[in-house]
Amino acid sequence: MPKPNPDARLPGPLGSIAEMSPARRFVLALAGIVSLTAIGTTGYMLIERMSLIDALYMTVITISTVGFGEVKPLSAAGKLFTMGLIVFGVGNAFYLLAVVAELLIEGRLREYLGVTAMQRKIHELQEHVIICGFGRFGRVVAEELLRHSIPLVVIDPDPAKHEELSRLDALHLLGDATRDEVLEQAGIAQARAIVVATSSDADNVYITLSAREKNRSLMIHARGESEGGMRRLKLAGADQVISAYQRGGMRVAATILRPSVVDFLELAAPGRGTEVDLEQLRIDPASPLVGRSIGALEKETKKLRIVALKRNNEPISLIPEPDTLIHASDYLVVIGDRASLKALVETIGK
Repeated sequence: MPKPNPDARLPGPLGSIAEMSPARRFVLALAGIVSLTAIGTTGYMLIERMSLIDALYMTVITISTVGFGEVKPLSAAGKLFTMGLIVFGVGNAFYLLAVVAELLIEGRLREYLGVTAMQRKIHELQEHVIICGFGRFGRVVAEELLRHSIPLVVIDPDPAKHEELSRLDALHLLGDATRDEVLEQAGIAQARAIVVATSSDADNVYITLSAREKNRSLMIHARGESEGGMRRLKLAGADQVISAYQRGGMRVAATILRPSVVDFLELAAPGRGTEVDLEQLRIDPASPLVGRSIGALEKETKKLRIVALKRNNEPISLIPEPDTLIHASDYLVVIGDRASLKALVETIGK
Protein backbone atom coordinates (compact mmCIF):
# COMPACT_ATOMS: atom_id res chain seq x y z
CA MET A 1 0.00 0.00 0.00
CA PRO A 2 1.58 3.32 -1.00
CA LYS A 3 2.39 5.79 1.76
CA PRO A 4 0.58 9.10 1.72
CA ASN A 5 2.65 12.06 0.60
CA PRO A 6 2.25 14.93 3.09
CA ASP A 7 3.50 17.40 0.47
CA ALA A 8 0.96 16.35 -2.14
CA ARG A 9 -1.36 19.11 -3.24
CA LEU A 10 -4.98 18.86 -2.16
CA PRO A 11 -7.43 18.52 -5.04
CA GLY A 12 -9.58 21.38 -6.34
CA PRO A 13 -10.26 24.56 -4.38
CA LEU A 14 -8.92 23.05 -1.15
CA GLY A 15 -5.46 22.83 -2.71
CA SER A 16 -5.57 26.45 -3.81
CA ILE A 17 -6.63 27.64 -0.35
CA ALA A 18 -3.99 25.50 1.39
CA GLU A 19 -1.26 27.09 -0.74
CA MET A 20 -2.30 30.63 0.25
CA SER A 21 -0.31 32.57 2.82
CA PRO A 22 -1.94 32.98 6.26
CA ALA A 23 -2.49 36.67 5.50
CA ARG A 24 -4.41 35.83 2.31
CA ARG A 25 -6.47 33.21 4.15
CA PHE A 26 -7.25 35.77 6.87
CA VAL A 27 -8.60 38.21 4.27
CA LEU A 28 -10.62 35.40 2.65
CA ALA A 29 -12.14 34.27 5.97
CA LEU A 30 -12.92 37.84 7.02
CA ALA A 31 -14.61 38.49 3.70
CA GLY A 32 -16.68 35.34 4.18
CA ILE A 33 -17.88 36.42 7.63
CA VAL A 34 -18.78 39.90 6.41
CA SER A 35 -20.69 38.44 3.45
CA LEU A 36 -22.61 35.98 5.62
CA THR A 37 -23.46 38.74 8.10
CA ALA A 38 -24.86 40.86 5.29
CA ILE A 39 -26.82 37.91 3.86
CA GLY A 40 -28.18 36.92 7.30
CA THR A 41 -29.25 40.46 8.15
CA THR A 42 -31.00 40.88 4.81
CA GLY A 43 -32.64 37.46 5.12
CA TYR A 44 -34.14 38.13 8.54
CA MET A 45 -35.39 41.53 7.41
CA LEU A 46 -37.14 40.00 4.40
CA ILE A 47 -38.40 36.72 5.95
CA GLU A 48 -39.28 37.82 9.50
CA ARG A 49 -39.84 41.54 8.85
CA MET A 50 -37.31 42.45 11.54
CA SER A 51 -35.73 45.87 11.95
CA LEU A 52 -32.11 46.34 10.87
CA ILE A 53 -30.78 46.15 14.46
CA ASP A 54 -32.84 43.05 15.34
CA ALA A 55 -31.86 41.30 12.10
CA LEU A 56 -28.15 42.08 12.65
CA TYR A 57 -28.41 40.90 16.27
CA MET A 58 -30.02 37.62 15.22
CA THR A 59 -27.35 37.05 12.58
CA VAL A 60 -24.45 37.67 14.97
CA ILE A 61 -25.77 35.41 17.77
CA THR A 62 -26.55 32.69 15.21
CA ILE A 63 -23.10 32.72 13.56
CA SER A 64 -21.30 32.97 16.92
CA THR A 65 -23.53 30.25 18.55
CA VAL A 66 -23.66 32.15 21.88
CA GLY A 67 -27.07 30.63 22.68
CA PHE A 68 -29.05 33.80 23.41
CA GLY A 69 -32.80 33.70 22.86
CA GLU A 70 -34.47 34.69 19.64
CA VAL A 71 -35.71 38.23 19.20
CA LYS A 72 -39.12 36.87 18.21
CA PRO A 73 -40.60 33.42 17.44
CA LEU A 74 -39.46 32.32 13.99
CA SER A 75 -41.67 31.06 11.23
CA ALA A 76 -40.93 27.79 9.44
CA ALA A 77 -39.07 29.68 6.71
CA GLY A 78 -37.15 31.61 9.37
CA LYS A 79 -36.10 28.40 11.12
CA LEU A 80 -34.85 26.87 7.85
CA PHE A 81 -32.94 30.05 7.06
CA THR A 82 -31.39 30.01 10.56
CA MET A 83 -30.24 26.39 10.16
CA GLY A 84 -28.56 27.24 6.86
CA LEU A 85 -26.90 30.27 8.43
CA ILE A 86 -25.58 28.09 11.26
CA VAL A 87 -24.15 25.49 8.86
CA PHE A 88 -22.25 28.04 6.78
CA GLY A 89 -21.63 30.71 9.42
CA VAL A 90 -20.19 28.60 12.22
CA GLY A 91 -17.70 26.98 9.87
CA ASN A 92 -16.54 30.35 8.60
CA ALA A 93 -16.27 31.74 12.14
CA PHE A 94 -14.10 28.84 13.30
CA TYR A 95 -11.98 29.12 10.16
CA LEU A 96 -11.40 32.83 10.86
CA LEU A 97 -10.37 32.08 14.46
CA ALA A 98 -7.99 29.36 13.25
CA VAL A 99 -6.32 31.68 10.76
CA VAL A 100 -5.98 34.45 13.38
CA ALA A 101 -4.41 31.92 15.77
CA GLU A 102 -1.98 30.85 13.05
CA LEU A 103 -0.98 34.46 12.40
CA LEU A 104 -0.45 35.11 16.09
CA ILE A 105 1.42 31.87 16.76
CA GLU A 106 3.76 32.35 13.79
CA GLY A 107 4.19 36.04 14.59
CA ARG A 108 2.93 37.07 11.17
CA LEU A 109 0.08 39.37 12.15
CA ARG A 110 2.40 42.21 13.13
CA GLU A 111 4.47 41.60 10.00
CA TYR A 112 1.37 41.62 7.81
CA LEU A 113 0.08 44.87 9.32
CA GLY A 114 3.55 46.39 8.92
CA VAL A 115 3.72 45.42 5.24
CA THR A 116 0.27 46.88 4.64
CA ALA A 117 1.27 50.19 6.24
CA MET A 118 4.49 50.26 4.22
CA GLN A 119 2.65 49.67 0.96
CA ARG A 120 0.35 52.57 1.79
CA LYS A 121 3.34 54.86 2.40
CA ILE A 122 4.96 53.77 -0.87
CA HIS A 123 1.72 54.47 -2.74
CA GLU A 124 1.77 58.06 -1.44
CA LEU A 125 5.35 58.79 -2.59
CA GLN A 126 6.13 61.33 -5.30
CA GLU A 127 9.51 62.20 -6.87
CA HIS A 128 11.26 59.41 -4.97
CA VAL A 129 14.19 57.14 -5.84
CA ILE A 130 13.89 53.39 -6.42
CA ILE A 131 16.90 51.17 -5.65
CA CYS A 132 16.85 47.70 -7.20
CA GLY A 133 19.21 45.45 -5.26
CA PHE A 134 20.43 45.87 -1.70
CA GLY A 135 23.91 44.42 -2.01
CA ARG A 136 27.10 46.29 -1.16
CA PHE A 137 26.58 48.81 -3.96
CA GLY A 138 22.87 49.40 -3.36
CA ARG A 139 23.39 49.63 0.40
CA VAL A 140 25.88 52.50 0.04
CA VAL A 141 23.50 54.39 -2.27
CA ALA A 142 20.54 53.84 0.09
CA GLU A 143 22.43 54.92 3.21
CA GLU A 144 23.71 58.10 1.54
CA LEU A 145 20.25 59.06 0.26
CA LEU A 146 18.67 58.35 3.65
CA ARG A 147 21.33 60.49 5.30
CA HIS A 148 20.05 63.39 3.17
CA SER A 149 16.38 62.52 3.85
CA ILE A 150 15.68 61.62 0.21
CA PRO A 151 12.50 59.47 -0.09
CA LEU A 152 13.31 56.06 -1.54
CA VAL A 153 12.07 52.50 -2.01
CA VAL A 154 14.41 49.52 -2.00
CA ILE A 155 13.50 46.37 -3.96
CA ASP A 156 15.28 43.12 -3.08
CA PRO A 157 14.12 39.47 -3.27
CA ASP A 158 16.07 38.32 -0.20
CA PRO A 159 13.89 38.11 2.97
CA ALA A 160 17.09 38.23 5.05
CA LYS A 161 17.49 41.91 4.06
CA HIS A 162 14.15 42.80 5.71
CA GLU A 163 15.63 43.29 9.19
CA GLU A 164 18.43 45.58 8.02
CA LEU A 165 16.09 47.65 5.85
CA SER A 166 13.67 47.97 8.75
CA ARG A 167 16.52 49.08 11.01
CA LEU A 168 17.42 51.77 8.47
CA ASP A 169 13.73 52.80 8.43
CA ALA A 170 13.78 52.44 4.64
CA LEU A 171 10.63 51.70 2.67
CA HIS A 172 11.16 48.44 0.83
CA LEU A 173 9.54 45.67 -1.16
CA LEU A 174 10.62 42.04 -1.00
CA GLY A 175 10.30 41.04 -4.63
CA ASP A 176 11.92 40.63 -8.03
CA ALA A 177 12.52 43.98 -9.75
CA THR A 178 12.40 42.31 -13.17
CA ARG A 179 8.64 41.83 -12.66
CA ASP A 180 6.49 44.70 -13.94
CA GLU A 181 4.05 44.53 -11.02
CA VAL A 182 6.89 44.96 -8.50
CA LEU A 183 8.15 48.11 -10.23
CA GLU A 184 4.59 49.43 -10.32
CA GLN A 185 4.16 48.72 -6.59
CA ALA A 186 7.34 50.74 -5.98
CA GLY A 187 5.75 53.72 -7.76
CA ILE A 188 7.85 53.71 -10.92
CA ALA A 189 5.45 56.11 -12.67
CA GLN A 190 5.91 58.76 -9.94
CA ALA A 191 9.64 58.21 -9.29
CA ARG A 192 12.30 60.70 -10.33
CA ALA A 193 15.19 58.22 -10.52
CA ILE A 194 16.00 54.53 -10.31
CA VAL A 195 19.28 52.87 -9.31
CA VAL A 196 19.61 49.46 -10.97
CA ALA A 197 22.14 47.64 -8.80
CA THR A 198 21.56 43.89 -8.93
CA SER A 199 24.52 41.53 -9.38
CA SER A 200 23.32 40.36 -12.82
CA ASP A 201 23.99 42.33 -16.01
CA ALA A 202 21.07 40.57 -17.73
CA ASP A 203 18.66 41.54 -14.94
CA ASN A 204 19.98 45.11 -14.92
CA VAL A 205 19.40 45.46 -18.67
CA TYR A 206 15.88 44.04 -18.37
CA ILE A 207 15.01 46.34 -15.44
CA THR A 208 16.39 49.33 -17.35
CA LEU A 209 14.21 48.53 -20.37
CA SER A 210 11.11 48.09 -18.19
CA ALA A 211 11.77 51.28 -16.21
CA ARG A 212 12.28 53.35 -19.36
CA GLU A 213 9.05 51.96 -20.84
CA LYS A 214 7.04 52.85 -17.73
CA ASN A 215 8.53 56.32 -17.16
CA ARG A 216 10.10 58.13 -20.10
CA SER A 217 11.43 61.01 -17.98
CA LEU A 218 13.01 58.76 -15.33
CA MET A 219 16.74 59.16 -14.60
CA ILE A 220 18.25 55.67 -14.74
CA HIS A 221 21.56 54.93 -12.98
CA ALA A 222 22.68 51.36 -13.68
CA ARG A 223 25.50 49.19 -12.42
CA GLY A 224 27.46 47.18 -14.97
CA GLU A 225 29.65 44.18 -14.20
CA SER A 226 31.28 43.70 -17.61
CA GLU A 227 32.17 45.78 -20.65
CA GLY A 228 29.39 44.08 -22.63
CA GLY A 229 26.91 44.68 -19.85
CA MET A 230 27.80 48.36 -19.62
CA ARG A 231 27.41 48.76 -23.38
CA ARG A 232 24.01 47.07 -23.38
CA LEU A 233 22.83 49.17 -20.43
CA LYS A 234 23.57 52.33 -22.40
CA LEU A 235 21.70 50.92 -25.39
CA ALA A 236 18.78 50.01 -23.09
CA GLY A 237 18.39 53.65 -22.07
CA ALA A 238 20.43 54.09 -18.89
CA ASP A 239 21.43 57.72 -18.30
CA GLN A 240 24.47 56.73 -16.26
CA VAL A 241 26.30 53.40 -16.22
CA ILE A 242 28.69 52.72 -13.35
CA SER A 243 31.24 49.98 -12.87
CA ALA A 244 32.18 49.72 -9.20
CA TYR A 245 35.40 47.84 -10.05
CA GLN A 246 36.40 50.33 -12.73
CA ARG A 247 35.72 53.32 -10.47
CA GLY A 248 37.58 51.68 -7.60
CA GLY A 249 40.59 50.88 -9.78
CA MET A 250 40.72 54.42 -11.17
CA ARG A 251 40.54 55.83 -7.63
CA VAL A 252 43.51 53.73 -6.51
CA ALA A 253 45.52 54.74 -9.59
CA ALA A 254 44.64 58.42 -9.02
CA THR A 255 45.78 58.15 -5.39
CA ILE A 256 49.15 56.90 -6.60
CA LEU A 257 49.50 59.46 -9.41
CA ARG A 258 47.86 62.55 -7.83
CA PRO A 259 47.60 62.05 -4.05
CA SER A 260 47.03 65.75 -3.28
CA VAL A 261 44.12 65.96 -5.76
CA VAL A 262 42.48 62.89 -4.23
CA ASP A 263 42.95 64.29 -0.72
CA PHE A 264 41.24 67.51 -1.80
CA LEU A 265 38.34 65.61 -3.43
CA GLU A 266 37.83 63.61 -0.25
CA LEU A 267 37.89 66.82 1.79
CA ALA A 268 35.25 68.36 -0.49
CA ALA A 269 33.03 65.27 -0.76
CA PRO A 270 29.40 66.53 -0.83
CA GLY A 271 27.89 66.49 2.63
CA ARG A 272 30.93 64.89 4.26
CA GLY A 273 33.62 67.55 4.35
CA THR A 274 34.61 68.79 7.80
CA GLU A 275 35.89 72.16 6.57
CA VAL A 276 35.27 72.44 2.85
CA ASP A 277 32.06 71.31 1.19
CA LEU A 278 30.82 70.93 -2.37
CA GLU A 279 27.10 71.40 -2.95
CA GLN A 280 24.49 71.89 -5.67
CA LEU A 281 22.10 74.81 -5.21
CA ARG A 282 18.96 75.50 -7.21
CA ILE A 283 17.92 79.11 -7.71
CA ASP A 284 14.24 79.58 -6.94
CA PRO A 285 12.35 82.07 -9.19
CA ALA A 286 11.67 84.22 -6.11
CA SER A 287 15.31 84.22 -5.00
CA PRO A 288 17.02 87.62 -4.55
CA LEU A 289 19.98 86.26 -6.52
CA VAL A 290 18.07 86.23 -9.82
CA GLY A 291 19.65 88.84 -12.09
CA ARG A 292 22.84 89.09 -10.01
CA SER A 293 26.23 88.27 -11.48
CA ILE A 294 28.49 85.37 -10.50
CA GLY A 295 31.32 87.78 -9.68
CA ALA A 296 29.16 89.91 -7.38
CA LEU A 297 27.96 86.86 -5.48
CA GLU A 298 31.51 85.54 -4.98
CA LYS A 299 32.71 88.97 -3.87
CA GLU A 300 29.98 89.31 -1.27
CA THR A 301 30.45 85.80 0.14
CA LYS A 302 33.89 85.01 1.54
CA LYS A 303 35.59 81.65 1.03
CA LEU A 304 33.17 80.59 -1.69
CA ARG A 305 33.52 79.93 -5.41
CA ILE A 306 31.00 78.91 -8.06
CA VAL A 307 32.76 76.18 -10.06
CA ALA A 308 29.94 75.22 -12.45
CA LEU A 309 26.56 76.40 -13.72
CA LYS A 310 23.84 74.25 -15.30
CA ARG A 311 21.06 76.04 -17.15
CA ASN A 312 18.08 74.20 -18.67
CA ASN A 313 19.29 71.70 -21.30
CA GLU A 314 22.51 73.58 -22.07
CA PRO A 315 25.88 71.88 -21.45
CA ILE A 316 27.26 72.50 -17.99
CA SER A 317 29.48 75.58 -17.80
CA LEU A 318 32.68 75.09 -15.79
CA ILE A 319 34.13 78.15 -14.02
CA PRO A 320 31.51 80.56 -15.40
CA GLU A 321 32.62 84.10 -16.26
CA PRO A 322 32.24 86.64 -13.41
CA ASP A 323 29.79 88.74 -15.46
CA THR A 324 27.44 85.78 -16.05
CA LEU A 325 23.98 86.65 -14.74
CA ILE A 326 22.10 84.16 -12.57
CA HIS A 327 18.70 83.08 -13.92
CA ALA A 328 15.73 81.45 -12.20
CA SER A 329 15.96 77.63 -12.03
CA ASP A 330 19.74 77.68 -12.57
CA TYR A 331 21.78 75.04 -10.78
CA LEU A 332 25.01 76.28 -9.19
CA VAL A 333 27.81 73.96 -8.11
CA VAL A 334 29.49 75.77 -5.24
CA ILE A 335 32.60 75.01 -3.22
CA GLY A 336 33.48 76.73 0.03
CA ASP A 337 33.64 76.37 3.77
CA ARG A 338 30.52 75.27 5.60
CA ALA A 339 29.78 78.65 7.17
CA SER A 340 29.84 80.40 3.78
CA LEU A 341 27.62 77.77 2.18
CA LYS A 342 25.15 77.99 5.06
CA ALA A 343 24.99 81.77 4.68
CA LEU A 344 24.39 81.44 0.94
CA VAL A 345 21.59 78.92 1.44
CA GLU A 346 19.91 81.26 3.91
CA THR A 347 20.20 84.06 1.35
CA ILE A 348 18.60 82.19 -1.54
CA GLY A 349 16.00 80.59 0.73
CA LYS A 350 16.16 77.17 -0.99
